[in-house]
Amino acid sequence: MGCWPRAAAGLALLLMLAACVVPPAIPPAPRMTLTPVGFGDLPGWSEDDAAAALAAFMRSCARLAVMPADQPIGGEGMAETRGGQAGDWRAVCEKARGLAPDDRAAARHFFESALQPYLIGDGAASEALYTGYYEPELRGARSPGGVFQTPLLGRPLDLVTADLGDFAPDLKGRHLAGRVSNGRLVPFPTRAEIDAGALAGERPDLLWVASPIDVFFLQIQGSGRIRLSDGALARVTYAGQNGRPYVPIGRVLVARGAITADQISEQTIRAWLAEHPKEARAVMEENPNYVFFRELRDYPADLGPPGALGAALTPERSLAVDRQFIPLGAPVFVATSDPLSHAPLAHMMVAQDLGGAITGPLRADVFFGWGKEATDRAGRMNAKGTEYLLLPR
Repeated sequence: MGCWPRAAAGLALLLMLAACVVPPAIPPAPRMTLTPVGFGDLPGWSEDDAAAALAAFMRSCARLAVMPADQPIGGEGMAETRGGQAGDWRAVCEKARGLAPDDRAAARHFFESALQPYLIGDGAASEALYTGYYEPELRGARSPGGVFQTPLLGRPLDLVTADLGDFAPDLKGRHLAGRVSNGRLVPFPTRAEIDAGALAGERPDLLWVASPIDVFFLQIQGSGRIRLSDGALARVTYAGQNGRPYVPIGRVLVARGAITADQISEQTIRAWLAEHPKEARAVMEENPNYVFFRELRDYPADLGPPGALGAALTPERSLAVDRQFIPLGAPVFVATSDPLSHAPLAHMMVAQDLGGAITGPLRADVFFGWGKEATDRAGRMNAKGTEYLLLPR
């Protein structure tokens, strides 16, 4: 997807904020290795709540069931041949369908009998990097007024996106966005140009919020909850982006000497922007990437936002991955540490989302949910660990 937020609700905040300001030359694509292991080799598997993992997996099954059997869902090498099409998961999902939702023993037996775990590697490396994301809540209104003067933009009608892999196999995993002018596809306006009115008269204003800083971070997360003045809750999720490269403003601030590299987090960057209102817009416009949203009508408040697979995301059970290597819908066992307590965080999760900063087989983004605790944990998540892909036996 390039350097922009996940397709729905999903992006790796800390890595994006800390990445290079000037995009480096594209390195050789990483190659994933899969080493078979036993369930006893998964750190913390015996203590994990397998029933909670199964519930998240069944949400994936519901989405895969309505896809054509030959629908590609991602993966490389063995991951593609064993689990890269929706139909590869039909028999596994059928085995799980009749299980009682709260039967942890049955859920554990299902995973152990139906799936084979593999340690994910990248050449000689096997250490994964985990970051986090969440669903923010903002105050807003359906029309401008009072403090609500910052628009949350819907997808422009003339925004065109393309998966370049549809045109050339060697471009698999690369995407392009722009608009048609005089019969040619040209770049879409940058963040600065949009802020200056490049879409005036044609932009679809979904909602209005109080702070452009909130909109900026909402675009990083990819989905959010907007609490309206009458108490109603509006849900919004990713609908597209302008195709411009993502430039992380955390590194911009480090380069300016405003903060140090070891201080980078959503919390410190937000604080700097709030304390320097005259400079905040220019700093945010150093990132030319701009994300557009759509509203989720009548979406249940107790569910997480839909991820790239279309399944509602589950806190600490949904994972954003690089689809070039990991099939969407596949279970992935995560062994890392909690960003606040630093205690072990070992859960069976499900690859249900994508992220612009999630590139390579050893990068993943944990969805932490919504609310203050989720915000704190996601904003500080930046931990190493191991990652295991599960494929049908």
